[in-house]
Amino acid sequence: MSDLQVVDRGAVRTITLNRPATKNGLTHELGLQIVGAITGGTSARVFVLTGAGGAFCSGLDLKDAMKRGLTPGPDLRKLMSESFHGVIRALRMCGVPTIAAIDGPAVGFGCDLALACDLRIVTERATFGEIFIKRGLMPDGGSTFLLPKIIGLGRALELFYTGDIVDAERALAIGLANQIVPSAELEQRVAELADRFAAGPPLAYARLKNAIYDNLDETSLARALDREADGQMQLLASKDFAEGVTAFLQKRAPKFQGQ
Repeated sequence: MSDLQVVDRGAVRTITLNRPATKNGLTHELGLQIVGAITGGTSARVFVLTGAGGAFCSGLDLKDAMKRGLTPGPDLRKLMSESFHGVIRALRMCGVPTIAAIDGPAVGFGCDLALACDLRIVTERATFGEIFIKRGLMPDGGSTFLLPKIIGLGRALELFYTGDIVDAERALAIGLANQIVPSAELEQRVAELADRFAAGPPLAYARLKNAIYDNLDETSLARALDREADGQMQLLASKDFAEGVTAFLQKRAPKFQGQ
């Protein structure tokens, strides 16, 4: 079965991450597939991004990444730009409304994926977390640009610094989620909203979306992605990152030394 399912229903394209055994952890190939589903000549007027198996996205599939190697350098930077950052850019630059339908965890880069969508419709089971700090890393999916603009600087810094998990009610309260709907109704409610957008004027939506993000200084997103990639290259070479990964695999608290 494919790691990505793409279903077109009229003018709505639903893109479903389908790696439930990893809670839809991202691989390089999956990232490229998502980019292709968004940019590959589709006439869709709305994109819905969601995940199968009771999760949205757990972020980078760390075990897969460790098999490939995470040696900082031009090759890893190129991979990051093409695949993972490519998804963020595609979601923000596609010119049509994008909806994240979230029924379960959206953590790490999975949280960043949700932030890159225009709206986040969640269930009571949804959770969010910028958990990079727990691995000795920094966010690298554009969230240093996006999250402060969505929930405010102080709240964003709190989530970044603590790596704490936010439940659906808290996400709604701080503006991270737009709506909470019952899990059994998520697909229907998102479909209704997507159909409403799909029936709207596509040129107006495109100009509106571009204007909103340009007014937020959209070019800073590109700079933010570059800064995040630069910082992450340095952190991937640190002993703290190695300790963070080891602690995660051993299911214990990490002991960071600042090295």
